[in-house]
Amino acid sequence: MNIAYFLTPKQDTAFLYDEYTVRQALEKMRAHGYTRIPVIDRDGAYVCVIGEGDFLWYLIDLNGPEGVSMARAENLKLRDIFPLRTTREYKPVKITASRAEVVSVAMNQNFVPVIDDDGSYIGIVTRRNILKYLATTGGLLTKN
Repeated sequence: MNIAYFLTPKQDTAFLYDEYTVRQALEKMRAHGYTRIPVIDRDGAYVCVIGEGDFLWYLIDLNGPEGVSMARAENLKLRDIFPLRTTREYKPVKITASRAEVVSVAMNQNFVPVIDDDGSYIGIVTRRNILKYLATTGGLLTKN
């Protein structure tokens, strides 16, 4: 079985476009209740995962403890922030990755972004889906 079994497809996930403003991104994250979310470009290529802390530290670094007004946040684009401030890169895996590789990456991330051979974002694998699979099969992962 390949990792597509664990995949939550792109259309069923929340993600941000790199051209979104800080305000748009924060509003979408809040609406979904997520603390980290994938960022893609308009061509669908995976860029990074950005989190609440990334925004916080960027805004503090930019303007000191007083932060940034929402008026300014409407003009700051994600593509201007993420190269400078993603505290921890979420490693993506290719759809052809082995289950063992996905589990290894998922040990350090709440979810694993999945890309195709061209680097396009196609979805995520969550720890929850992996654990659910293990619970229902009653076994450990063995071969690919």
